[in-house]
Parts: sequence; structure tokens; C-alpha cells
Amino acid sequence: MTTTGQTTVSSVILDVPDVAAAEDFYAELGVGSRIGVRAAQEPSSGFRGYTLSLVVSQPGNVDAYVAAARGAGATELKPARKSLWGYGAAVQAPDGAIWTIASSSKKDTGPATRQFDELVLLLGVEDVKASKEFYVDHGLVVEKSFGRKYVQFAGSATGVTLALNGRRALAKNAGVSPDGTGAHRITIGSNAGQFTDPDGFVWDAAAG
Repeated sequence: MTTTGQTTVSSVILDVPDVAAAEDFYAELGVGSRIGVRAAQEPSSGFRGYTLSLVVSQPGNVDAYVAAARGAGATELKPARKSLWGYGAAVQAPDGAIWTIASSSKKDTGPATRQFDELVLLLGVEDVKASKEFYVDHGLVVEKSFGRKYVQFAGSATGVTLALNGRRALAKNAGVSPDGTGAHRITIGSNAGQFTDPDGFVWDAAAG
């Protein structure tokens, strides 16, 4: 299947055990317009095969988001720290979704704020090359590609940027085991209609 025009992701819907609590958590993070929630339907255990990431401009913003997430009930998976590529941390929301907060900068250039530059959905896939080809056929445009390790597609300023990583590599980056069974508990909303990718991730028409 090939879609007409460029496909972009506008939102994701998470299946959660407590809708009201999840709505409060994501309102606290300030991502409510791009993250929707609904009551969990299918069983799921362990790593769900994806992470969500807030890309921010400086380390202070990472710390501010981590503090807000923990204050709203998140569990810290990887404490904030510097690395070769920048500064980042990983937390798990009360509903089980894993979030990373990262900056390519290692030094603050101003007061810390809770503002993010990009919201990225990273899918942990079995075969990055095959999934890349699948998504190109569905209208997504490749922005960055590093062989069989990582692919990032063009997004929009108000939506969600989609990226692909190997499942084990993604779990390692999040600080969790790659093992997991059951549903992904996520639906990706876009302008490409309904389909399911090779790894079982479900896409649907974006609401509104």
C-alpha cells in the first residue's frame, strides 16, 4: 500500500488501567494534546516495545520534567546523567508507558523550563530495514537513517515524530529488559488511515 502525500503522526492513544489518573499525569507533563488515553482492553506484561521521548534544549529542562513526572507518580528507570550524546533520563509512567527525556546539550544556557522541542515515538522493531521500507511505502519520509540501527521520519511541529530502533537496543536505552508479552497498548493516530505494521503496532485515523 502507498498513501497519497506525506504521512505524519498527530497523536498516540495509550491503553491505561486508570483513565483519570493517566489524564492527570499527562496534563502535568503538558503533552495532553498529543497523548490520549483510554481504558486498557488487552493483557500486557513486560516491555511493550516502544518508548516516548521528550527532546528538550538543555539539561535543566530534563531535570524539570523528571521532577514533574516523579511528583505525578512516575518511577525512575535511569537517573539523569551526561553521556557521549548529551544528557538524559528515563522514567515509567503510572500506566506503564516508558518515557525518556533528553537533550543534546550538556550545559544550561538559561533558566530551566518545562518546554519540549519535539515529542518522539520510538518503536522497537525486529528488523529496522524492513520496517523502514514498510513505512516509506505508507507515505512516511525518512529524515535520518543509520543502517539497520535507527531510522527517524519527518514529523510536524505540532505532532509526534516517529522513529525506529531495534527492540533490544531500545529497551537497553530505557533501562529495562526487552522481554514482554501481550498487547503494545498503543494506537498511532495519523492521516494514513488504518493498518498494522510488521511488529503488530496498530495505526488508525487521527481523531478530529
